[in-house]
Amino acid sequence: MLRYILIILFLSGFGMSSSYAEVDPWKESYRLEKTYQYDAAINALKGVSSDNELAKLRRGWLYYSMGSYSKSIEHYKFAIKSNQNSIDARLGIILPLLEQGRWREAAQNANKVIEISPWNYYAHIRLMHAEQALKQWDELSKHALAVHQRYPSDATVLIYLARANLSLDNQPAAKKYYRKVLELFPDNFEAKRYSN
Repeated sequence: MLRYILIILFLSGFGMSSSYAEVDPWKESYRLEKTYQYDAAINALKGVSSDNELAKLRRGWLYYSMGSYSKSIEHYKFAIKSNQNSIDARLGIILPLLEQGRWREAAQNANKVIEISPWNYYAHIRLMHAEQALKQWDELSKHALAVHQRYPSDATVLIYLARANLSLDNQPAAKKYYRKVLELFPDNFEAKRYSN
């Protein structure tokens, strides 16, 4: 009789463990991403509907993380097509565009975000990166100054502002902004180099 009860308990436990064996695709995808298994993290989402907006964004991010920039852009475009107002998708697509040196397209997407969310920090930083790459020093100087007024303690904005002034041959302004960077990060190599 005891043997019969143990067999029933074993079989019922086995049935329970198989139901627990179902893996949540999202949880599995994030787990795999933590260990830099980006292909596997993408594959974990295979069962998720292709219409799922979050899945489109997630695939875009994972392809970007693994350096597959064209695939990343493709998935972010899917997300934008399904939701023209998605700040997440537009911010996301800027990253692989910047990596590919597609500065004007990156700037266009950053400006779209700024239309929707005027002082979105990430949109401005990514736009400044594109302006710098395009050597649009006047534009970058004005842009960085306006962003600096909104984010006065941000060193990244100050560095763009200093670089723009340095490239415009405005040494006093460049030094001033590099000194401000040193107030925030006393060991910043670039600021130490140009602040004197």
